[in-house]
Amino acid sequence: MIAYHFPPLSGSSGIQRTLRFVQHLPALGWEPLVLTTHTRAYENTSDDLLREVPPGTKVHRAFALDTARHLQFRGRYLGWMAQPDRWVSWTLDGVREGMRMIERYKPQVIWSTHPIPTAHRIASQLSQRSGLPWVADFRDPMFQKNYPIDPATRRSYKKVEEEVFARAQRCVVTTPGAARMYCERYPGMADRVSLLENGYDEESFPERGPAPMPATPAGQPLVLLHSGIVYPFERDPRALFVALRRLREKGRVTASDVRIRFRASVHDHAIHALASEQGVADLIELCSAVPYREALAEMLAVDALLVLQAADCNDQIPAKIYEYLRARRPILGLTEHEGDTAGVLRAWGVDAIARLSSPDEIEALLPKFLARVRAGDATLPSEEAVQRASRRARSASFAHLLDAVATA
Repeated sequence: MIAYHFPPLSGSSGIQRTLRFVQHLPALGWEPLVLTTHTRAYENTSDDLLREVPPGTKVHRAFALDTARHLQFRGRYLGWMAQPDRWVSWTLDGVREGMRMIERYKPQVIWSTHPIPTAHRIASQLSQRSGLPWVADFRDPMFQKNYPIDPATRRSYKKVEEEVFARAQRCVVTTPGAARMYCERYPGMADRVSLLENGYDEESFPERGPAPMPATPAGQPLVLLHSGIVYPFERDPRALFVALRRLREKGRVTASDVRIRFRASVHDHAIHALASEQGVADLIELCSAVPYREALAEMLAVDALLVLQAADCNDQIPAKIYEYLRARRPILGLTEHEGDTAGVLRAWGVDAIARLSSPDEIEALLPKFLARVRAGDATLPSEEAVQRASRRARSASFAHLLDAVATA
């Protein structure tokens, strides 16, 4: 399993996919062997998830540097030194260490996971040298018309993606939209594309059943939580703040009605600037990152949960949304109606959805949503949807896929 995102890295929900597979696969007949980077390559680290790696798991760390931090001079570095990503230095020792692992442990399948393209480059070379079948995992689509923004990086992503679809035995995606996109882009390889959604880890939650949803007393502000990174383009809250300003001017929202909490946004300064520009800074809370289990406990404790997803990400679903699902709290989805995020919310029974780019839609929806939350009768995700989305269930599907690839 070749993955950049692995404990003790912190600050990315992408860690969960690999970590939970590592936890659950042994009971399903597969022994994970993890190839990741040296911890120096991680910008932020924390021991809270490191403790959840099962004892005895074989984790090998290859030499890697972060170009932006380790190879810059006076705050700048050459662009080619970060193609296709800032951890391209991982490649050389990653292949060397990977071949040592193959010779020592005799694995049956190679699995690599993006959004760090270098992981796929390492897997491609290991598969070619060893003859082992390769499963390439895309947590997000790699190359898109306007992504990455930098043209040179976009070209390098395209090259890696084409290599993946030319050589991997199976390409796994996390959303129906991504599956459709790749089947259209590589029609001759459509039979290699498999869907394996993200999920939540039941054992990580501090309680085993959903807590009751009581009515919130008048005069006490409702807390609406966005947990995780707020990307400046893909999760821009500008339209939300415009809607809040309009509602405040009309006397329909006050500081005693709602607080919108951004937990571990990474871009606190930009969010505060936008909120101040619209005159709603007193309705916003900016909170630092907390350990993973504390973040889950917070989801259970707040009044409602907030999803932000722009039109450019219609073929993506935030991994955090599955933890929102398990929290069984009311969800406000600010996303395009035709996107995969809105589709999965509707499938769960969630009906509070407005376009992230539309202040008008948000202005119309928000007071009704808050009123239902305050009254304790907001729509909650169905229990059936919760059970289907557990990481344990996803791991069983993954094990079946590995069985098929190894047998073939």
